[in-house]
Amino acid sequence: MGRVIGFELNSQEPEKATEFYAKVFRWEAATPNWGYRAVKTGEDKKSGINGGIAKGPHDYPFGTRIQIEVDSIDDAISKAKQHGAIIVRDKMEFDEFYLAYMVDPTGLGFGLIQNK
Repeated sequence: MGRVIGFELNSQEPEKATEFYAKVFRWEAATPNWGYRAVKTGEDKKSGINGGIAKGPHDYPFGTRIQIEVDSIDDAISKAKQHGAIIVRDKMEFDEFYLAYMVDPTGLGFGLIQNK
């Protein structure tokens, strides 16, 4: 079962967004890494889902995307495509995980993550 493990807030003003969520909800944001600010929303995984704030790219300039953890990113991409999703960014490799972005048949964006 795919589990939601995080979120991304995309903004054209990520510094301002970070400040807003820190002041209003006391979220803790890390120093930007590649323009992505990891956000801690609670003390542990039981108290909230962590995520991040970044400057939205050209293909998703603003909005919120959930990140869904999967056992096989290749299988999840294939199955999502079979059911009408389109790939926004194909599988990318990072140090500890693989990541892809898709849009479902209704236009909602989401990310897929497979840990290594």
